[in-house]
Amino acid sequence: MKPTKFSIAAVVVNPKNSAEILAIKRPPNDDGLPNVWGLPAVTPKDGELPEAAVKRLGTEKLATDIEPVAYVGIKRADRGTYELILMDITVRLIGVEPSVKDATTTGTKYVDQQWTSNYSLFKDAAAKGSLCSQIFLQSKGMSW
Repeated sequence: MKPTKFSIAAVVVNPKNSAEILAIKRPPNDDGLPNVWGLPAVTPKDGELPEAAVKRLGTEKLATDIEPVAYVGIKRADRGTYELILMDITVRLIGVEPSVKDATTTGTKYVDQQWTSNYSLFKDAAAKGSLCSQIFLQSKGMSW
């Protein structure tokens, strides 16, 4: 039986424009999805509840405070050596403007960010197997 990895992606809504969400760009050396725009994500630590992992995502990867507000969807994929279960959660920004450049994460450090209401930006990642982008696009009735 393959090991299972669980991750959570955050749909960060722009408090100044609710049609916009935060898109992050993965680094060129990313093992699975290099140079694609997607959603910020985190893998919970052993014993960490999803809500706490989402808050940690905000501080470590976005250098701000966020809080989970709604469930978007969940999806599973076979990643060869492991099974991935990923959940998208809508979050509210309660801290300063997010900044991937100021992030102090030991995980994936994103290289760029933008607020966007052009959800087609996530189609490339979704087509390459990004579960968080697939979940988000499906929630908007969009295909990839």
